[in-house]
Amino acid sequence: MAEVILDNVVKSYGSTLAVDRVSLTIRDGEFVTLVGPSGCGKTTTLNMIAGLIELTSGTIKIGNKIVNDLDPKDRDIAMVFQNYALYPHKTVYQNLEFPLRMRGMDKEKRHAQVMRAAEILGITALLDRKPRQLSGGQQQRVALGRALVRDPAVFLMDEPLSNLDAKLRVHMRAELKHLQGELGATVVYVTHDQLEAMTMSDKVAIMNHGVLQQYGTPDEVFHKPANSFVAGFMGSPPMNLLSTVIELVDGDPVLVGEGALRFHP
Repeated sequence: MAEVILDNVVKSYGSTLAVDRVSLTIRDGEFVTLVGPSGCGKTTTLNMIAGLIELTSGTIKIGNKIVNDLDPKDRDIAMVFQNYALYPHKTVYQNLEFPLRMRGMDKEKRHAQVMRAAEILGITALLDRKPRQLSGGQQQRVALGRALVRDPAVFLMDEPLSNLDAKLRVHMRAELKHLQGELGATVVYVTHDQLEAMTMSDKVAIMNHGVLQQYGTPDEVFHKPANSFVAGFMGSPPMNLLSTVIELVDGDPVLVGEGALRFHP
């Protein structure tokens, strides 16, 4: 596995800044979630790490290597997408084997890698089925397995649970986090779901309008939000915000709210 470092990463489309000078360090073996409202730049950031989108400026490192000019296949990453991206005409075994075949790995090694991933994910009994014969949860496991067989330095996941129903989504959160812990994997995960981010992550990167608002542990961003956006966005339900002025009354600070309400902090 590997460390991922973003240093002043910018992505612009003409005069529009999609990602504005984002810097963060994801340690080896950490589960880090990029979270924020739709259009905040989180998926663009993930795609720049993957090499699917070119940076406007800044630097991305995976391990000890600057990867700005490397093709996705040369970055030692594996992606899991929202729509699973399984080949409908191939069996589960063939879907798992495909990225290894494309690498030119010999048949014996391919088989060993596929069976290892299938055993870890509990899908050995599904190897002869086609994707249309699988439930949503089973398809998600196959998509994870196809990333797992590659034994990448970094897993990149773009809202992989959003197509599942609420009950299965909760189950898969726990399963995914358990798997990440067992493998010691470095994971960069994108979601708009605050609860998902808070329950799964070692650290959370909160974005809005392309700007990194705060980066810290779930406890830090919830109890010590950096600004009013973070305070209002994180948590379920979110924090209540009260506009006040601090005045000194008899030497003591007093919060003066609307309608002349006064509160001692």
